[in-house]
Amino acid sequence: MTPDQVKLVQQSFAKLAPIADQAAVMFYDRLFEVAPHVKAMFPADLTEQRRKLMATLSAVVNGLGTLESVLPAASALARRHVSYGAKAEHYPVVGGALLWTLEKGLADGWTTEVADAWTAAYGMLSGFMISEAYGHPLAAE
Repeated sequence: MTPDQVKLVQQSFAKLAPIADQAAVMFYDRLFEVAPHVKAMFPADLTEQRRKLMATLSAVVNGLGTLESVLPAASALARRHVSYGAKAEHYPVVGGALLWTLEKGLADGWTTEVADAWTAAYGMLSGFMISEAYGHPLAAE
């Protein structure tokens, strides 16, 4: 990722902060719409899960400038996801749901440049997490 892409991701995520709860609901609704089979991996009450999602995204987005500061936590998270039943092929589906949520949440703020920056960020991080969890990279779609 370029420094400009890091800045775009951080600035766009800051614009999403006022609707963070709504964005988390949108994300899980979209995820379960496009991949209903993953719903069984989550608790029935998603309140805490949604909070964790937004907190994790915030930490990662804020740490993009110093990536080495977030990689150990991303590695641990990737290994925990394996125990929940997550597979490498779930990462592109999750990425699609995330990008869809950002596009809807940011509305006019979702430009080609912002989309490219988020795609780069998710691709980099998901590639790292897949490698950490399964020992091989899978290109994020």
